[in-house]
Amino acid sequence: MADFLAQEPHKRYNLLTGEWILVSPQRNKRPWQGQKDLPLVQTNLSYEASCYLCPGNTRLGGQKNPNYSKTYSFVNDFAALLPTEKKQSYQKGLLKASSASGICKVLCFSPNHSLTIALMQQEQVEDIVQLWIQEFEELANLSGINYIQIFENKGALMGCSNPHPHGQIWAQHSIPNELLKKQKKQLEYYQQNQHGLLADYLNQELKMQERIVLQNDHFVALVPFWAVWPFETMIIPRRQQPTISTLSGSEQKAFADIIRRLTIRYDNLFQTSFPYSSGIHQAPCDGQKHPEWHFHMSFYPPLLRSASVKKHMVGYELFANPQRDITAEKAAALLAALPDEHYSRIAL
Repeated sequence: MADFLAQEPHKRYNLLTGEWILVSPQRNKRPWQGQKDLPLVQTNLSYEASCYLCPGNTRLGGQKNPNYSKTYSFVNDFAALLPTEKKQSYQKGLLKASSASGICKVLCFSPNHSLTIALMQQEQVEDIVQLWIQEFEELANLSGINYIQIFENKGALMGCSNPHPHGQIWAQHSIPNELLKKQKKQLEYYQQNQHGLLADYLNQELKMQERIVLQNDHFVALVPFWAVWPFETMIIPRRQQPTISTLSGSEQKAFADIIRRLTIRYDNLFQTSFPYSSGIHQAPCDGQKHPEWHFHMSFYPPLLRSASVKKHMVGYELFANPQRDITAEKAAALLAALPDEHYSRIAL
């Protein structure tokens, strides 16, 4: 890699969105006298009577959870999108609006109130992957659903409203902005080259070996060349496929394996229950074939220097474009050097 990329301010291009990010490696030495947040403390509480996601408890909407023993999903009681067949629009001069419809679901990862993915056994993470696939396939077959976003917000720093480990799915009629960007760039590349953009990118990363965090037979976890968040990572399947519904049995196990090992590394980095937002980007379920698409899962963690110092997206990031201090290569090296065993268990 060119020396200036490690030492001097420069821009990096995000080939999936067509956008640029400013990288300023020299700023990582600046003193920090700003906000310090309390680290996310991992508890061992397996059941919380006041938690609306624990088995057997009654949620705020009045519905009672079953005494589930593995994963559990339900329609969000306070959904951002609602199902409707009535389409409405508004336009007055330069002002435009249209109705938005969809289904929002909550996915409880485990009946255990404190069991995050990093602390789960392999089989338990496989249950989560299987639930994602089941929900995706069921929602994709519904009329009026054209895109399905699977995601998790972990920790109060990422706005999580309940500490019980869980994720969400928003299935909607419209295609979200970030997906439209990635759809455009992947389609352009496929039409020009007759093979996938992300597949070619992955091959180059595997040859360079500068940003690889970990890998197994079916997946690779790396820090993207254009990463925005300090320890941002992306999990890419080696076999190009548009959605998670095409994963074979062995690929599902490998997907669970790499997610588990990556989240353990996050916790080990600052020896804390590491906050992040993660999400799976995949092809629209709009009835069209999408040979250009290569699904992937991204993790956006906010922590920068320690368990108490996070990256703030303010100022220049809000008004110009994203900026980061630590290089993608440095972040990848730090994560790759960490053990597969969770720090809390090593201590024992």
